[in-house]
Amino acid sequence: MEPPTSSRLNSRKRRKDGSGPNGATELDGVPPKMSRRSFGLKEPAPFSDEVEIDYSKPYIRVTYEEAMRGTPLDRPVRVYADGIFDLFHSGHARALMQAKNLFPNTYLIVGVCSDELTHNFKGFTVMNENERYDAVQHCRYVDEVVRNAPWTLTPEFLAEHRIDFVAHDDIPYSSAGSDDVYKHIKEAGMFAPTQRTEGISTSDIITRIVRDYDVYARRNLQRGYTAKELNVSFINEKKYHLQERVDKVKKRVKDVEEKSKEFVQKVEEKSIDLIQKWEEKSREFIGNFLEMFGPEGALKHMLKEGKGRMLQAISPKQSPSSSPTHDRSPSPSFRWPFSTKTPPSSPGNRSRNESAVTYDISEDEED
Repeated sequence: MEPPTSSRLNSRKRRKDGSGPNGATELDGVPPKMSRRSFGLKEPAPFSDEVEIDYSKPYIRVTYEEAMRGTPLDRPVRVYADGIFDLFHSGHARALMQAKNLFPNTYLIVGVCSDELTHNFKGFTVMNENERYDAVQHCRYVDEVVRNAPWTLTPEFLAEHRIDFVAHDDIPYSSAGSDDVYKHIKEAGMFAPTQRTEGISTSDIITRIVRDYDVYARRNLQRGYTAKELNVSFINEKKYHLQERVDKVKKRVKDVEEKSKEFVQKVEEKSIDLIQKWEEKSREFIGNFLEMFGPEGALKHMLKEGKGRMLQAISPKQSPSSSPTHDRSPSPSFRWPFSTKTPPSSPGNRSRNESAVTYDISEDEED
């Protein structure tokens, strides 16, 4: 029975909006937390020519139903996945992870095409074949690596490596004069589809570098690479150095602007604090002034109290009525300034001259 294929649209366009790190989307969900333990392997995957195969046993493929039910430990489902794997990235690793998890007991064989095949059918690569072999070897999901893998899978190749299923995304891969190099695999019921990781691919990475070529050229010049190593002309080298100096000046100016803004902000904060303190002190001063010199202030009460004491000191005390009277010569008349009345007479004169007018200082006269 042929495994079900994905119903996704046959489009190689990557979706870049809404993608998260490593091409993850919101639909992927949050993976559950796992206990802290080591999942890593201690050695890279071996090459196919380093692995011994017992050819005495006949090559009998397992069906899709048998593979899904699970096979004995000594007979894992042998799944094959091939590719170029240039600039090995998370999209490659995710595809291999899916291939590894297609069945409960899977042995993953990964084929990597040589430089010659790749340059003829696809184009120039950034990494050479040995670098690409090594990158795939160190992927944790890979059990075996086939060097110089064929561009089109033949029955002889499938039988030699005893392959049960071939894993790849189900988008038709047109190459080498064929509309889909996996067409015969799909027809034989050996195709197991995987999903592409959106937003990440080797072409996307190269596009980023080409788009920001000047940035990365300047970056590597700063790190000690020569213009010859970067294939940069003499004029461009001087231009990049000049741009670097201009950027440093801009950065310094920006730093100065930020520091000046911080200084102005601090001055404003301090001035606001000073104004608030001055307002508080001024209110306190005005309140104290009014408390001392206002209409009902302390100064008025002090003056009034002092005036009363002064008048009390100036006014003579009267003798008691029981005291004996003595004949005394009349004292010379005294006239109070600013007053038309006669001054008060002494007790002796009051007894002699009953007709004399007594004088008393009243509150009205004081005023």
